[in-house]
Amino acid sequence: MPSRRTVLAASAGVAASLALSGTAHANDKKLRSLISRMTLEEKVGQLFVMRVYGHSATAPDQADIDANLKEIGVRTAAEMIARYRVGGIIYFTWAHNTRDPHQIADLSNGIQQASLRQPRGLPVLVSTDQEHGIVCRVGEPATLFPGAMAIGAGGSRKDARTLGRIAGQELRAIGIRQNYSPVADVNVNPANPVIGVRSFGSEAGAVAGLVAAEVAGYQGAGVAATAKHFPGHGDTAVDSHYGFPVITHSRELWEKLDAVPFRSAIRAGIDSIMTAHIQFPALDASGDPATLSHPILTGILRGELGYDGVVVTDSLGMEGVRTKYGDDRVPVLALKAGVDQLLNPPSLDVAWNAVLKAVRDGELTEARLDESILRILRLKARLGLFEEPYVSHGAVTRTVGTPAHLAEADRIAERTTTLLVNEKRVLPLNRRTHPKVLVVGADPASPSGTTGPPTGVLAAALTELGFTATALPTGTSPSAATVARAVAAAQDADAVIVGTYNITAAQKTLVEQLVATGRPVVAVAIRNPYDVAQLPTVPAYLAAYSWTDVELRAAARVIAGRAAPRGRLPVPVQRADDPATVLYPVGYGLAYGR
Repeated sequence: MPSRRTVLAASAGVAASLALSGTAHANDKKLRSLISRMTLEEKVGQLFVMRVYGHSATAPDQADIDANLKEIGVRTAAEMIARYRVGGIIYFTWAHNTRDPHQIADLSNGIQQASLRQPRGLPVLVSTDQEHGIVCRVGEPATLFPGAMAIGAGGSRKDARTLGRIAGQELRAIGIRQNYSPVADVNVNPANPVIGVRSFGSEAGAVAGLVAAEVAGYQGAGVAATAKHFPGHGDTAVDSHYGFPVITHSRELWEKLDAVPFRSAIRAGIDSIMTAHIQFPALDASGDPATLSHPILTGILRGELGYDGVVVTDSLGMEGVRTKYGDDRVPVLALKAGVDQLLNPPSLDVAWNAVLKAVRDGELTEARLDESILRILRLKARLGLFEEPYVSHGAVTRTVGTPAHLAEADRIAERTTTLLVNEKRVLPLNRRTHPKVLVVGADPASPSGTTGPPTGVLAAALTELGFTATALPTGTSPSAATVARAVAAAQDADAVIVGTYNITAAQKTLVEQLVATGRPVVAVAIRNPYDVAQLPTVPAYLAAYSWTDVELRAAARVIAGRAAPRGRLPVPVQRADDPATVLYPVGYGLAYGR
């Protein structure tokens, strides 16, 4: 990897000579001087955070070169930086950016080198979505933690802070300096298809405390945290990736509910806040998405809440922001609304040229761009990117996925598993009286591409704990033949574990027929805890909140009695036949021995 001397040479003295410290706004004079020397094209580029395919900044695989040519018109990350001078790059698993920690570090260094070698080159702010739980871009051997709702079930701000600190240290070691986490949405709608277990829970105060704790952990580790999705995405039945949700909360309810975690994040010194592609008529009656709303972003977020950090859009490729305006108008309107960073437009060329044209035509002033660029450069300075843009292999080895970090993740996960039903004390299972265990259920794809499958992980964990466990995946919508095969296999088992995933009618049939065999059946919700309401006959039910290995191993230890169920519901579960009636309230959770 490049040495510090190479860094200084590659930056042509521009960035390194600033010798910027981390105090907020203390270096504005130097930063403004830097901005004054930038061309308009460079200024426009600094506003964009863009995807790019490939594991390398200069030598990606041919398939990734082809994808880059098709979507961006360049071959590599280095070419994209040279053409568009982007200020940020976002990593995705599906873009093949995140094979392993050492490769990610090399990619980050290649990106920094490509940018710093440009005239007036600036360091790049590399970002990703590492929420943990069901949204995770960097996988094993990095440390993977329980997701937000599991942390909510644990209820420990200390654990949330520890998660942020360790995850932040590992992200920083591989060159990722901005993380689009934590989710600050209050999940009050069980039907929410896009947030759900990505939220800490349904109680605004509890969510606010955990958001602030996680922010402190990340930012103490030198990684910018991002509270999302402002002004609040927790009460929607529409996924903004594919539609345009409308939030019907009153202004008063917004103040008491949705705003609370964002206020908490701002008090905690949050570095960035992500917008939501939602319509919120009580805050802006225009029908525009919040991402494009001046009343919401400038009037409320900047004005009323007093936030002066970086505002980043959610992905501009999502349908929620594209419904009303064309892809050429969206970035311009976002900037006019008060946004600083424009994330992942469908066509960088269209969006970049649209902003450039808007300035040349007088719709946007260059001074408006300078405001956002100053905030972005302040953040880069605070993160130390001007002095230390590169990372080292030694730091990766010393930091990422260490035994101490992995053990901490296991300890945190063990405090989150929630026992909701335990009739006749089915749990814990005894390996002497119930040695043969069948594990069936859904096997959703790993969030990071490196863990699972869930049935296999549970079976392996139970086998390590002294059982003889066999995995039989049955999917999210098992056919009659699949159900029959599972029921037949259950006849040869002493107990059955079934993983439910956003339960379907077919999954319900599977569980009911397994219960009918007379074998002890333990259901584990590997995503939404609301599944339990659909299964009134199941004798034992656990909520794990996600299907990543760390949560499944913790559930296995609870099933085997090696760990006590200590989690408490952070959301209420309503009756399936009467949603107005709460079946299990917030704070509910059984313990062994009572």
